[in-house]
Amino acid sequence: MNQDIFEGKWKEMKGQVKEWWGKITDDELEQANGNAEQIVGLLQQKYGYTREAAEEEFNRRIKEVKGVVEKV
Repeated sequence: MNQDIFEGKWKEMKGQVKEWWGKITDDELEQANGNAEQIVGLLQQKYGYTREAAEEEFNRRIKEVKGVVEKV
């Protein structure tokens, strides 16, 4: 799933993102507004991930969603 598709599906996915990364507040998710770079930055800030680790975590979760969507 590329960033444009992710941003387009943001409203649908926001609840799932909150489940994955509960330390990110609703206000922070609203401000991020589906921007992948901002979410990666929040993962770094809230979880102490390196940039690389945050990107890997983000991409892993997005691949999970993509796999489920493609099966439907």
